[in-house]
Amino acid sequence: MKKKALFNWSSGKDATLALYKILQDPDFEVCTLVTSVNQPLQRISMHGVRVELLHQQAASIGLPLEIMQIPEMPTMEVYEQVMTTTLTKLQQQGINYSIFGDIFLEDLRRYREDKLAILGFKAVFPLWKKPTLDLLEEFLNLGFKTIVVCVNERYLDKSFVGRIIDSQFIADLPEGVDVCGENGEFHTFSFDGPIFATPIAFTLGETVYRKYEKPKTQQTSTAACTTNTSDEAWEYGFWYCDLLPA
Repeated sequence: MKKKALFNWSSGKDATLALYKILQDPDFEVCTLVTSVNQPLQRISMHGVRVELLHQQAASIGLPLEIMQIPEMPTMEVYEQVMTTTLTKLQQQGINYSIFGDIFLEDLRRYREDKLAILGFKAVFPLWKKPTLDLLEEFLNLGFKTIVVCVNERYLDKSFVGRIIDSQFIADLPEGVDVCGENGEFHTFSFDGPIFATPIAFTLGETVYRKYEKPKTQQTSTAACTTNTSDEAWEYGFWYCDLLPA
């Protein structure tokens, strides 16, 4: 009997490659995508992608979509309450596995495993500890396409947002920036490739800058993110490229 699983879908390249791999694993049945969305803005948490494009991704992939509505700056308590409600509902459908696209963030993995274990879920990490350059090259060689929708100004300047990831993008990355953005350097939106029945159509909109105030306490949740965003990183601003549904 296959293991029924939910997939934590961020809309970006790491999630895309992890989903591609798990869909080929005969031991698993992916029953639904789960995505956290900034409730007031109706955009994917951290990535800033419009929820309309998220729905188009899910439809093209051919999987149901479960959206977790999260406040813009949730406390850990609020985030975990929403997550518990969502997972409890899915568990009633026989789902007991939760799949992530994380690569090497030990603290985040431990957090996920500990919280899921309380609810009777097991975490699965198809990309874990793989060299990030190898993963990105595999992603591109498979024919996937992805665009940078958000960059952290601590690591990258405005010129990197809105770019399609290709060999030139990799070559242009400054020294010390992970090619998969695994340290929160950048986030992406995948729009074409083997898991999509049809490409996701969009046009480039406005590029905007947002600066987030550093939390006064340690209560602000970064668990909703798919990459590491440390408390220190919140002292910096982020450039976002708005993608408009075509």
